[in-house]
Amino acid sequence: MSSSPSPWLYENFEHTGSAFGLRITRKLDEVQSPFQKIEIYESTDWGNVMLIDGAMMVTTRDNFFYHEMMAHAPLFTHPAPKNVVIIGGGDCGTLREVLKHAGVVTAVQCDIDEQVTVMAEKYFPELCESNKDPRATVMFDDGIAYMANAAPESIDVIIVDSTDPVGPAEGLFNRAFYESCLKALRPDGLLVQQSESPLALMHLIQDMRGAMRDAGFKTFRTLPFPQPCYPTGYWSGTIASKTARDLTDFRAADAAAKTFRTTYYNAAIHRAALAMPEFMQAALND
Repeated sequence: MSSSPSPWLYENFEHTGSAFGLRITRKLDEVQSPFQKIEIYESTDWGNVMLIDGAMMVTTRDNFFYHEMMAHAPLFTHPAPKNVVIIGGGDCGTLREVLKHAGVVTAVQCDIDEQVTVMAEKYFPELCESNKDPRATVMFDDGIAYMANAAPESIDVIIVDSTDPVGPAEGLFNRAFYESCLKALRPDGLLVQQSESPLALMHLIQDMRGAMRDAGFKTFRTLPFPQPCYPTGYWSGTIASKTARDLTDFRAADAAAKTFRTTYYNAAIHRAALAMPEFMQAALND
């Protein structure tokens, strides 16, 4: 008797007219937090999969693209990052990458939903292996309020590792939030925010950069990278600097000589991500 084929889990992207699917073996868990619905599936080829409100957030197989680019690109762009704040990032993968930098003295992760981290610790323990690092503070609070109350000029790099700009994350994509970030950054400080798909959501990147500019940020660079489980498979992070500077200038020698292991990021990948595709250059004037 032949066994029935494994079912498939699809996320349909209505605004792009496309979908992404994974073959799954079973559903491992589900919880409705005060903020969102979190589901965990086991797949045949991509490891475990986390969905938030039906959107794929993390898979075991491909999360390294996002976490490494969101952490190492800004940290190697900053001259000497010591104090880092992550807004969101409840799966803790970005925190793990940040703490690979020996020069980082403190790393605060502030996510509004503790259940995301609880699920990550259970089903993605490899992403949470640095949560007990003495330099790390893992807290569960409103990231908007956290930044509004941050001490002026106390942070070197702010990483906004959020979900899409709806629901709990909606307030992380506007001028008021960026003004709080600007105030909290030191003069050479950097803000980096996940900025969705350049292929499908260029208007969001344009609006985000406009709001950052209105808040007082001076220079911008949007770095594209692969992210197979996200809409179109083509994602980005946007770096903004508090003072005018060339964001294509990064510590390439330090990146090339890094003492820690990565799966995707290296100095050549960073340099390549700074090369603007024609359609992005035309849309963003970079």
